[in-house]
Amino acid sequence: MTTSKEKSPWPAIRYEERPWHSVQHGSGSQRLASGPYMASVPAFISDLDLPLDTELHALTEEAASELARFDAEVGQIAAPFAVVLLHAESAASSEIEDLTSDAREIALAEIGVHASEDAQLIVANRRAMHVALALSEPIDGTALLEMHRALLEHSNPDIVGHWRDQQVWIGSRSLWPHTAQFVPPHQDLVPALMDDLVAFANRVDLPVLAQTAIAHAQFETIHPFPDGNGRTGRALIQTMLRAGQLTRNVAVPVSAGLLHDTSRYFDALSAYRAGDVTPIIRSIAEASFAAVHNGRILVADLESVQAEWRGRIRARQDSAAHRLVGILLRQPVIGAAAAAAQLGVSTVNAQVAIDRLVDAGVLTQITDGRRNRIWLAKDVVRVLDEFAARAKRLR
Repeated sequence: MTTSKEKSPWPAIRYEERPWHSVQHGSGSQRLASGPYMASVPAFISDLDLPLDTELHALTEEAASELARFDAEVGQIAAPFAVVLLHAESAASSEIEDLTSDAREIALAEIGVHASEDAQLIVANRRAMHVALALSEPIDGTALLEMHRALLEHSNPDIVGHWRDQQVWIGSRSLWPHTAQFVPPHQDLVPALMDDLVAFANRVDLPVLAQTAIAHAQFETIHPFPDGNGRTGRALIQTMLRAGQLTRNVAVPVSAGLLHDTSRYFDALSAYRAGDVTPIIRSIAEASFAAVHNGRILVADLESVQAEWRGRIRARQDSAAHRLVGILLRQPVIGAAAAAAQLGVSTVNAQVAIDRLVDAGVLTQITDGRRNRIWLAKDVVRVLDEFAARAKRLR
């Protein structure tokens, strides 16, 4: 690793000419789409040294320490904050792709109730994040394919389970790549580039946070799938933080930190492709600081909500009503059958617990009638929406 002020260069992507034959017929625009286009050719990076100067190295190490400290803090709390933070990270990563939904709608999607398409995609992103954490060792192509499968197997099943077999491009809605802002490598190069990326991601001689930032940028440059690259690439961040043991208990919502300034984040990815790694490493480091700050507020707010609820409930501390409180922190929308299953009690007893929480002002019924009723913990939804608002405040 280079730490002197004389940074070793990082290779910029090259370009190669590829033939293009439009499938359009009978229009003048076909002539514009004909002829060769330029596709990128990223360098292989598995054996490269990281060009970190002293200041950037210090920044990444400080950010790494903050991530590890926050992870340890939350890991000591006897509450389901790991699940809550995973949800927050998934929602923030989705919002970077302009997939937006409030916490109530996401919670409805999580229990299979009719919800918006964006909410359903955000829940799918949570599944991908969960897979990312579960498959952090070893990091390999299969793990990345499984993350992508968890993300899109319901909404776009034809493209999961394999690397892309078509050319893709970014920054143009046209039917050809000639006018695109960026054209990732031709599909023929993807398998070898992904093998190289996996080898880089599994190195143990590099500073973890800087290594994570570069692996993420290389993943986005390769763009190995027709869709879902951004969300899968940010799930890779969580995989590498877990594999590098910066996090062991929770998914620190780094994507929520990136939401502060998405333009800067995308510009950093462009700079990486031009051979400058500093902006993306700095972007991920500063997003980590922001994520920890926002995450601490979220955890504190939820602890306050939990304490206030418990003070209102008129039941024994070991009652189903008190046990349901912990479930609501991670699942703020619930029905009697789901509550019974999670509490391990009958539906009748689960309903008694729900009724006690309704009397305490913890739950509010949000459906009409007496059948298939659903209740909402408004305080949890409010806290989650406040977290999301803080993440976007500097956009």
